[in-house]
Amino acid sequence: MPMVVGVVAGVAVAAVLVVIGLFKMMWRVAEPNEALIISGSKHKTEGLEAGMGFRIVTGRGTLVLPGVQAVRKLSLDLNETELHVDCVTHQGIPLKVRGVVIFKVGDDFVSIANAGRRFLDQQKLMSERVHNVFAGHLRSIVGGLTVEEMIRDREKLTGQTRAACGTEMEKLGLIVDSLQIHEIEDPTGYIQNLAMPHAAAVQRDARIAQAEANRLATEAEQQSFARMAEATRDSEILQAGYQAERDKAGAKARQAGPLADAAARQEVVVQETRVAELEAHRREQQLQADVRKPADAQAYEKRTLAEAERDARISGAQAKAKETELAAAAEATRVKTAAGAEAEATRARGTAMAAATRATGEAEAAAAQARGLAEAEAAKAKGLAEAEAIKARAAALAENQEAVVAQQLAENWPEIVKAGASAFGSVDNMVVLNGADGMADMLAKALTMGGTGLGLARQLLASMNQNGQVPNGTSSLNGVTPPPARKVPVDKDGG
Repeated sequence: MPMVVGVVAGVAVAAVLVVIGLFKMMWRVAEPNEALIISGSKHKTEGLEAGMGFRIVTGRGTLVLPGVQAVRKLSLDLNETELHVDCVTHQGIPLKVRGVVIFKVGDDFVSIANAGRRFLDQQKLMSERVHNVFAGHLRSIVGGLTVEEMIRDREKLTGQTRAACGTEMEKLGLIVDSLQIHEIEDPTGYIQNLAMPHAAAVQRDARIAQAEANRLATEAEQQSFARMAEATRDSEILQAGYQAERDKAGAKARQAGPLADAAARQEVVVQETRVAELEAHRREQQLQADVRKPADAQAYEKRTLAEAERDARISGAQAKAKETELAAAAEATRVKTAAGAEAEATRARGTAMAAATRATGEAEAAAAQARGLAEAEAAKAKGLAEAEAIKARAAALAENQEAVVAQQLAENWPEIVKAGASAFGSVDNMVVLNGADGMADMLAKALTMGGTGLGLARQLLASMNQNGQVPNGTSSLNGVTPPPARKVPVDKDGG
């Protein structure tokens, strides 16, 4: 009895295991992203035509009789296909449309049944079929549109394409989750040409805006530069004023030395002049009896000339100083008119230069006046000395004429001989006869002319004694004017 119970229990357990194994073999569960299509028996599904002959299970489990029914899976995942379609617009312009279609099998039994009948064994070809469907409708729709409509209202192109493909996609059991037109390529450049006027207008507006911005920036920069220049001008004016003061002080310092030197020289000249005056006064007192009247006349003449020369120099110095002052004023006026920004600085520099030039001219004029006075006094002293010498020579002539004439001839003998020999200066060729005697004779004739000068000097002295005064021409340094040279005739052919 116990053995029977054990056998029964074992059989029951085995039966249970067999039942469980059979259940697992018969039980099929549909995943959320798939649909089970069970064929092999007659089934009627809601929404499907009668006699369909297969059953659709989604999201749950079902029993399938092995060997009697067949179970296959249809994916409900999303799929996508790239659209590369060559189209021609209503205007005859070829375009290349690039887009993407995202689709899937519908979730209702009708869509699953339609997709199962068409793609159950060809699910990998689903994207190609969808591409062909959309390519055909897209060409048809683009052929009725213009390029401008496609560019401006791309949503319209997308909507029309989805609407046109909706019926066919429904027949295929597919639904379109998304349709996007990514790009419209234009091999002919029509779209680019359409954009060129707008791009040109945008560039024009951009250039205008940039030019306006540059203008405003330039105006701001110019205003800034003007303020900087104004500040620089004010600074330079102040610096020029300070520089003018420094230049004026420097000019005074530089003039102090020359003025002191001029004053010292003037004092020396004055002292020398006083010494000369005292010496002249002494000589005048000594020679007053014999030389006063002729010396006064000659001294008066030279003094008058010296004063005239002095006045001329003083006038020239004053004119030069005035000219320098006028030139400085003219230069200051020109510089003031030429540079408006530097007017104040130029005026300050011109004023300083004019003051320096005026001070220099006054110093030069004072120095020139002092030199003129000194020269005049020196000329006066020299004239008195020459008058004294003339008086002494006249006294000597009165005492011993022969000795004075002999001394003068001896002092001027080289000039006398030179004057006698000048007669031979124009002779190109000379033939002297009798050898050395002829040469001696010729030289004797030349020397004879010197004796003639001695006789002339004696005649002049005699005339002087008779008239009581020195003849004209004897007041030279040597006191005697040599006679004119006498030409000696020479025979060029034979002597």
